[in-house]
Amino acid sequence: MAGPDPSGKQTDQPYPGTDDRLKPGADHGETSYRGCGKLEGLAAVITGGDSGIGRAVAICFAKEGADVAIGYLSEQEDQDAQETRRQVEAAGRKCIVQRLDVRDRQACIDFVDGAARELGRLDVLVNNAAYQMEQQSLEDISEEQLDRTFRTNIFGYVFMAQAALRHLKAGGVILNTGSVTALEGNAGLIDYSATKGAIHTFTRALAQSVAEKGIRVNCVAPGPVWTPLIPATLEDEHVKKFGQDTMWKRAAQPVEIAAAYVYLASADARYVSGEVLAITGKTSSR
Repeated sequence: MAGPDPSGKQTDQPYPGTDDRLKPGADHGETSYRGCGKLEGLAAVITGGDSGIGRAVAICFAKEGADVAIGYLSEQEDQDAQETRRQVEAAGRKCIVQRLDVRDRQACIDFVDGAARELGRLDVLVNNAAYQMEQQSLEDISEEQLDRTFRTNIFGYVFMAQAALRHLKAGGVILNTGSVTALEGNAGLIDYSATKGAIHTFTRALAQSVAEKGIRVNCVAPGPVWTPLIPATLEDEHVKKFGQDTMWKRAAQPVEIAAAYVYLASADARYVSGEVLAITGKTSSR
């Protein structure tokens, strides 16, 4: 699979960025992914499901037979969310799309309750919404940015898990999106790296807590992935070199990460819980 080449001029995007303006475009599995019924009849909630990894997970889940509900942040992402819905419905599955700010605990509860009601069940939660903003130094991180990063990336994951546990039964799955930054650190993303480290630990602790209920909790820790968040939050020089430090000399396509979520959500991973699956394109991310 050819990787993205972001070395050319990028279209400046405000956070969180949109897939419809991403150049070059990303592969979410629209035509490249083929399902085989691994998630037949299941229902999943996916935050940040309008674009990037979240869109790829939604499309791959649908092609494996699952209905999905995706939450996304703002009006800016409406077009992306509707495209995700179109792709899911093209695979013959139901798709609920709704704006959601995961920093709001009650909003998380209402979203999950509504999704479970409309889809008739809830089997999988994918915590994927994220906020990051590159800064030159620790001193440049404002209190406002720190609060937003932690409330989105870790508070939001806790709120969504709390809401989902009201519906998940034995065999249910919670999947969290971690990051290579939690494994290696990142000097330009100090606050973001800290939240991703918290997500990795949250995954392990929650897995222990809910094991008796027959619920599994795992985490996928991607390396560089070509999503709208990259040109929307990184400096131009870093965007041009994005992914060049991997063995493949490129960033991953979202679909290349989404396959891991399919595995962890499926019965194939029924003995797997409390794990952080690193997909970084590197050999030193441990």
